[in-house]
This record gives sequence, structure tokens and C-alpha cells, in this order.
Amino acid sequence: MRAHDARDAHFAPVYPAAATDHGATNTPSATAKGAPSRVTVRVPATSANVGVGYDCLGLALDLMATFTFEPADNLVIDGCPEQFRGEDNLVWTSYLDTCRRLYERPMPLRITIDSPIPLSGGLGSSSACVVAGVAAAQALHAGEFDRASALDIATQIEGHPDNVAPAILGGLVSSFVDTGRTHSIRFDIAENLAFVAIAPPYEVRTTDARKAMPKVVSTETAVWQIGHCVAAVHAIETGDAKLLSAACQDKLHEPYRSPLIPDYEPLKRTALAAGAAAYLISGSGSTMLAVADGLDAAQRVAAAVENMVENRIEGLWVRVLSSNFGGTVVTIER
Repeated sequence: MRAHDARDAHFAPVYPAAATDHGATNTPSATAKGAPSRVTVRVPATSANVGVGYDCLGLALDLMATFTFEPADNLVIDGCPEQFRGEDNLVWTSYLDTCRRLYERPMPLRITIDSPIPLSGGLGSSSACVVAGVAAAQALHAGEFDRASALDIATQIEGHPDNVAPAILGGLVSSFVDTGRTHSIRFDIAENLAFVAIAPPYEVRTTDARKAMPKVVSTETAVWQIGHCVAAVHAIETGDAKLLSAACQDKLHEPYRSPLIPDYEPLKRTALAAGAAAYLISGSGSTMLAVADGLDAAQRVAAAVENMVENRIEGLWVRVLSSNFGGTVVTIER
């Protein structure tokens, strides 16, 4: 399967169902058509770094957050904890930021959030909010969802592309930013690979995870990472679990970040003993991701970590997930 650049026609903008010319380049503005009555944005959870791909690799998982946007008289935000319902809500501020970039006047909205993505960190809950706000601004004001433009804007808001790129594009994505433009290469994920997301009931602050990183690494470590990263991408694309097990041996960030997750070692030992091919810190944690060859193997891993007798963790969140291939989906109703 070939890799796709984010600006490939494979990622053409998604237009409303009423549109008849999906190849149009000059779509009329939302104002000319009449503002949509509702926009629904579905964004997948994501796992950044994928072990040896620090700050460049990310993959999308089949755990979808749904955001609904409707014009209103005043800002109303439902479906999230009370402390996130104000004007500093990340979905709302991302919408406002995108309107500014589009030179559009924002409108008051009713935003309804239905997200199963845990807030403990590591599965892209904040990136999902950013992408939802960006996509809603495009759909409400430009009448379309443009993935390439959304990727640039979301990266600028988030500060890095490793979560927002797979959230928008789906699959496995390798990204870098050059002169203000985000370049993302998308790969399909082999269907035999299944993922076990494991989130302990506590957070790892991203600032603490960043501080734990070394300032300088040796040439030997850099060469190790490059070779293993390329092999990991190939293993995920082809479903080669044995190669993935060998490739996902990180030396750049996980040795320094794992002490920030008190239960990392017993969970990793248990998951690998139960048959996981690889065990990764998802993003900066605290969520971790076990990769297994097949659904049955993933379910055995999930059962093993949930039923640990020694080092049992109360409140542990465990889900068996497949990969997400489609990325963000936008529905526009008029």
C-alpha cells in the first residue's frame, strides 16, 4: 500500500451532501448558501510517538469523539465537565482562532460534546477538541471541510502535528513542519494489528514529560532511532508483529518518561507476558498502548492487565481498539 501526502487528491475536501460537484475549487461561501443549521464533527482518538517516532509519528484509533455545532443566541457548551464550559473551552477557542484565520466573523454557538476519550492524557483528547473547532469553522463559514488547510491551522494551534495529523487524516501519519507548512505522509495500518489502550487513573503533565527529556543525545542514539523508526512504520503498514516488536525499542524518550508513570513497569511486564508485540507510552502519558497481532491476542492482553493480582490498579481504564482509517468526518446540515 502506498503512502499518501496530505495534499494528495485522496484527501479532497468533504462537501455537504447537497453538493453535486465534488471537484469544485470555488465553493460558494456559507453566507451565500445560507448558514448551516447544524455541523457534526467526529474525530478519532490518537496515539502520538508510536514508540520510536518521537514528535513525528502518530496513529488514529477507532474511538470517536462527536462534536455538534448549532447557531445560537449565546455560547452554550454541553457534554463536558463544568470547568470546561466557559469561553476558554478549547473547542470554542479553536473555532474562534480559525475564524480569525479565515477572516470570518464568528457566531455564538451551542456546542455539544460527546467524547469517550479519557482526559488523563495520551489519547489526543485536546487534539480532538482543536480539530473539531477548526473543522466547524470551515464548515460553518466556508461551507466545506478542507483537510490540508485544517492540518496547517490545527498544527499552528496545537504547536505540533503528531496528534492532529492522524486525527484529521486517519491511519498512521509521519509529519514535519517546514517554513510554516505541515507535511504529513499517511500510511495504512495493517488490519491484523489491534491495540489495547491502558490509562491509569492519574495524569502526567506534558510540561513534566518535556522536562524529563535529555537536551542532547549521542549520534549512536540518533542513528538507532532513525533505523528503528523506519522499521516500525513498515511493520505497522505490513502487519509484521515480529518486526514491530524488534523496532519499538525506544532510546530517546520512553526511558526518561516511564518513571513518571508509577505503574508502567508492572503493566508493561504483564502485557508483554500476555502476548503483546509492543508496549508504548502513548504521547507523553499517562496512557499506554499495547500492540497485538490479532483481536484475540489483544483481548488476552486486556484481560491480563485488568486482572492483575499483584500491583492491581483500581480505576484502570482499558479498551481494545482497532485503527481508524478515515480520520475526521464532517456532516453539514442545512
